[in-house]
Amino acid sequence: QLQLVESGGGLVQPGGSLRLSCAASGFTLDYYAIGWFRQAPGKERERVSCISSSSSSGGSTNYADSVKGRFTISRDNAKNTVYLQMNSLKPEDTAVYSCAAGGLCLLGFDYWGQGTQVTVSS
Repeated sequence: QLQLVESGGGLVQPGGSLRLSCAASGFTLDYYAIGWFRQAPGKERERVSCISSSSSSGGSTNYADSVKGRFTISRDNAKNTVYLQMNSLKPEDTAVYSCAAGGLCLLGFDYWGQGTQVTVSS
């Protein structure tokens, strides 16, 4: 079985921080590119960040301009988990956040988690 499970979402004030987790079972995350995506009601899904596999691009990272400098993606291979550290959160960051696994950040993704809600509001 291949499964991705997100956790760590919740309600946070503007300027606050959250750390999202993407835990894998049935496969090794280090072999895949892992992307974080978000989708707000009435808007298209947006890729916010991606981390490459070690075999493809040495674990290089990418960020959407809207989150650059505020979000950080990282991998803990011992826990088979990828994280998204979100700092200086804005109301515009409110969305359902999902993680996904694929061969390359440049290409499509094959496995998806169910998503976790992030709400930024005062």
